Amino acid sequence: MSFNTSSRQLPNTDEKPPGEGPAPEPSPEPLPEATAETSTPGASATAPAEPLADDGETPAEAASGDSETPAEATATAAEAEAPAEATATEGEAPAALASAEAEAPAAASDDAEAPAAASDDSEAPAEVTEDPAEATPDPAPAPAPTRGRRRWHGWRERYPVAARTLAWTTTALAAALVLFALLMPSRIGTFRPAEFFRIPVEAIFGAAVLIVLPRKPRIAVAALGGLCLGALTVLNFLDIGFNEYLGRGFNVVLDWTLFSDAQAYLQDTMGKNGALGIVVLVVVLVIAMLVLMTLSVVRLGNLVARNTELATRTTLVMAIVWVTCAALGVQFSGVPIAAEHTTLVVQDRAMRVRNTLRDEAAFAKVAKKDAFANTPPDQLLTGLRGKDMMITFIESYGRSAIEDPVMAPGVDATLTAENEKLTKAGFAAKSGWLTSATYGGSSWLGHSTFLSGLWINNQQRYRTVTAGNHLTLPGAFKKTGAWDTVGIMPGVQKAWPEQNFYGIDKVYDSRDLGYKGPKFSWSTMPDQYALTAFERLEHSKKHDKPLMSTIILTSSHQPWAPIPKTVPQDQVGDGSVYDAIEKAGKRPADIITDSTKSKEEYGKSIQYSVTSLIDYLVKYGNKNTVLIFLGDHQPIARVSGNNASRDVPVSIVAKDPKVLDKIADWNWTDGLRPDHNAPVWKMSAFRDRFLTVYGSTPHP
Repeated sequence: MSFNTSSRQLPNTDEKPPGEGPAPEPSPEPLPEATAETSTPGASATAPAEPLADDGETPAEAASGDSETPAEATATAAEAEAPAEATATEGEAPAALASAEAEAPAAASDDAEAPAAASDDSEAPAEVTEDPAEATPDPAPAPAPTRGRRRWHGWRERYPVAARTLAWTTTALAAALVLFALLMPSRIGTFRPAEFFRIPVEAIFGAAVLIVLPRKPRIAVAALGGLCLGALTVLNFLDIGFNEYLGRGFNVVLDWTLFSDAQAYLQDTMGKNGALGIVVLVVVLVIAMLVLMTLSVVRLGNLVARNTELATRTTLVMAIVWVTCAALGVQFSGVPIAAEHTTLVVQDRAMRVRNTLRDEAAFAKVAKKDAFANTPPDQLLTGLRGKDMMITFIESYGRSAIEDPVMAPGVDATLTAENEKLTKAGFAAKSGWLTSATYGGSSWLGHSTFLSGLWINNQQRYRTVTAGNHLTLPGAFKKTGAWDTVGIMPGVQKAWPEQNFYGIDKVYDSRDLGYKGPKFSWSTMPDQYALTAFERLEHSKKHDKPLMSTIILTSSHQPWAPIPKTVPQDQVGDGSVYDAIEKAGKRPADIITDSTKSKEEYGKSIQYSVTSLIDYLVKYGNKNTVLIFLGDHQPIARVSGNNASRDVPVSIVAKDPKVLDKIADWNWTDGLRPDHNAPVWKMSAFRDRFLTVYGSTPHP
């Protein structure tokens, strides 16, 4: 009778493990015939069967004693996964052994919870080959899957439909995320469904690259591409925010420093905890975007690699469709089907970076040139000698406040009423338009542009000009030696080194004005209080020289909730009177998401600021007072509207008719409200025009 060993190695019952007694003799009963079917699939081939000796051993076993047959010494990777489960108990019949061996693979595959273990009744240890040279070495066992992986694969096997649905859903979401990133606009106003029904050429090119790459380079390229696409998406969201608030895209070279200002603004308007929560949320979203975009591109890369033939055909078809649509100019709802949006965005960013770096050097040369740099002091501002000068900026006072149908009725009524107050007090005014160098924020760019006569539209230009000695309007008054220069800066809450550049002798910031009342959102104090403090600290005091004061009023700074109200002048005191007004006012959350409410509250804030300023002038001004007041920039797009101009109103007010007579040829409008068709100048043009008309002689 022949016997063929299975792929499971039988225990050597002739050997004794250390510390145990002699192994029991094998059963003298003849072994039943076992066929090759009992072998585990994939097992190594065994030696030909030999007749058994009288004692139940093969002749080879009888001759060699303990040595194994080649079949017994050979084990496959499948045997290594569950060797002990096929081990028979002592005294089992060889037929039972063969049966257990045949059932062992099934038992091992059913056990998804724990690694294969020896049978409870198995006591014999594995055989030890005495002669390694004669035995066939066992192949290295395959590493057992981890517990989490076994459970996951077990779930997939138990619920194949759900597993397939989850896999395809994840893939679809990955594809949707990548397409969104490739096609997303950089402005809120251009978000429309048609933008996302286009064919991005970058996706076609990326798929072609991933199809031809081997596995490791493919994964590396996909991960790098996903990371870059995620970073580009974050920059696109920054573009959306900057376009919404500042009317321009995000400058990757210059604008990182603005985040500290944004965080301070959030803390002032929403409190420390609210600002911290928003910052943490933004950081988490940025990290999530980078990670999800990377995983999405890698997943799609693996998908095209598993379906190379289908992916290749699909890529070729999409490439043909893209080329055809591009050649014929095919559009959907006015949007071209063939898209190269991401490529154009990258090119635009690269161009902006290049222009920024070039502009830095070019502007440094421009800033050194000044038509009045060498003008002698006695030839500067001769037409204003003896006048108390006030240059006052009203935060976010833009053209929209006067012409937008929501804000205009209230603001125009206020301008008319305040102009009547001026007339009764003996003052007159002329008004025009200036185009600001900034929009929606970054007020210091507007201030520096107006005062220096240079177009300062980014942070690098601001740093360049303030580090130099270009002549400013306050600096020109100071240079004459005929004026004392002071600054009232309630919005400044820390050291302000720009004081020297502007030529201001003494600055009163938010810490110097003695305010004890509540903050009104970002604004540290109401405008009425800031002007009252100016009167108390400087204007009412005796001076050997007239004052040239630069005042920045902040009550009209966003988010325009709560808004202060004017109180009787004798009740202003230290500002405590404003506690009840602040508590009764609206909160930023009440209006920030509603454009109409934001417009209404913004209009009210402009009315308050203008009223506070004109009330101060009427009460404390005299025949020698000359006031120039203007806005520094338009409010954000949610209030001013998309594609709004950057124009701001500017007015000059004086009692002395000679002051206004000198600007008669400017063709400005009489009164505080400039006509729609009044002249519009760049804000940087004002300094030279002003210096010239009031008696300054250019000396470059």
